Amino acid sequence: MSPGRPVIPGADKVRRTLTDQGGESPSPVRGSEAEASSSGREVAAYGATSAQSGLVPLTIRRRALKPDDVEIDIDFCGLCHSDVHATRGEWGERPWPLVPGHEIVGRVRRVGDDVRSFSVGERVGVGCMVDSCGECENCLDGVEQFCDRGNVLTYGSVDPRNGGEITQGGYAQRIVVTEKFVLHVPEALDPAAAAPLLCAGITTYSPLRYFGVEPGERVGVVGLGGLGHMAVKLAKAMGAEVTVFTRSARKADAARELGADGVVVTSEAGALEGAQRTLDLVIDTVAAPHDVNPYLQTLRLDGALFQLSLPSGTMAPVDPGLLIRRRLSYGGSLIGGIAETQEMLDFCAEHGVTAEVELVSADELNTAYDRMVEGDVKYRFVLDATTLASTGTGSAQAEEGEE
Repeated sequence: MSPGRPVIPGADKVRRTLTDQGGESPSPVRGSEAEASSSGREVAAYGATSAQSGLVPLTIRRRALKPDDVEIDIDFCGLCHSDVHATRGEWGERPWPLVPGHEIVGRVRRVGDDVRSFSVGERVGVGCMVDSCGECENCLDGVEQFCDRGNVLTYGSVDPRNGGEITQGGYAQRIVVTEKFVLHVPEALDPAAAAPLLCAGITTYSPLRYFGVEPGERVGVVGLGGLGHMAVKLAKAMGAEVTVFTRSARKADAARELGADGVVVTSEAGALEGAQRTLDLVIDTVAAPHDVNPYLQTLRLDGALFQLSLPSGTMAPVDPGLLIRRRLSYGGSLIGGIAETQEMLDFCAEHGVTAEVELVSADELNTAYDRMVEGDVKYRFVLDATTLASTGTGSAQAEEGEE
C-alpha cells in the first residue's frame, strides 16, 4: 500500500471520449420532441418548499436540450443522509423549492447533436456533480470534486453555464446533464442497488484506491451504515482482510454476512486494545462526534485513517504523538472524479458489488427520512422514480405530444 494520487486506468481514455467530436451522429431529435427541446419540459418531482415543509409533490422545468446534453429518464434515485440535512435546513438556508437526489440511475431518452459517448436507451448514472470549470489544475487532473472554482452539485447549486439556474436533483422523472458528467452503468449491475454507488460507493472506493489497497492488506471500517457496508464490500473485493468496528453487538453477524473477517464491538471494555497495531488502513464512516485516537492506535507503521463523514459537532483533538511514533497519516476524502467513478462502476460490475437497498415509493419518502435519522435502514433507501408518475401537476403535461 503506497499513499499518493493514483494514475486512474482509463482516465485519459475517458477524457478523449468525452471531447472527441468524431464518429457517427446519434439518433436525431424528431417531431414534437424537437419542439419540446427548444423550451425545456415540465416533469413531476418531490422536494421541499421550506425547511419545515417536508417533501411534497412538485412540478419542475428541466432545461432545453443543448448540443452536449443528455436527457435521462430516471428509474431509481438513492436517498443520502445529506438529502435530509439539505431539505430540512440543517446546513443553513437553501434556495427553495429544492429537489434532492444525487444517486441517479436511468436510461437515455434523448441526446444533443454533439453527444458521441451515449446513445438512446443506454443505462446511465449521475452522481453528486453535474459540472465543473473544466479548466483548473484539479479538473484537468481528473479530480473534478476538488475543482478550484467550485463544481456544480446535482441539486441546490448555481449553474453558471445555464443562466445561473438552481440545479434540481434526482427525485424527479427526468434530468438533463452535460455529457461529461454522465456515467455508463453496466447492465450487469442491478439498477436499484447500483444507485447508491454514485455516492456511497465512490466515497468509499476513492480512499481505498488512493492508498492502493492490495490483496492481503488489513483494512478497518468504523461504522456499519450506508458508507460502512460499502467500504466492507469494496475492500473485500480488492482482496483485503477487513475488520469492522461497531458499538452495536447486534451488528456483528451482519458485518460477517457482508464479508468482514473480524468484528470489534467497541462498547465492550478493552475490545479496542486487542486490535492495536493490526491494520494498514482505517476507513471512518461515523458521522457523529467521536474520538479517533483509539482507531489511530490500531494502525501499523505507515498506516492511515481516512475520515469520510462530516460530524455535526466538535471532535476530540488528534494526538500528534500517535502520528509521529508510527509515521501515520490522518486525512479525509470527498467522492471521486468522473473517471474514477466510472472505474468504480466497472469494478463493481466485475466483482458483483452493489449496495444493500430497500425500495420506497414517492409517498413514502418522508417516512424514509425519519427512519434514516433513527438509523432504521439496512443499508440504503432507494426511490423507485416510476412512482412519481402519479404525483405533481406536471406529470400529464410532461407526456403530452412526446411520442
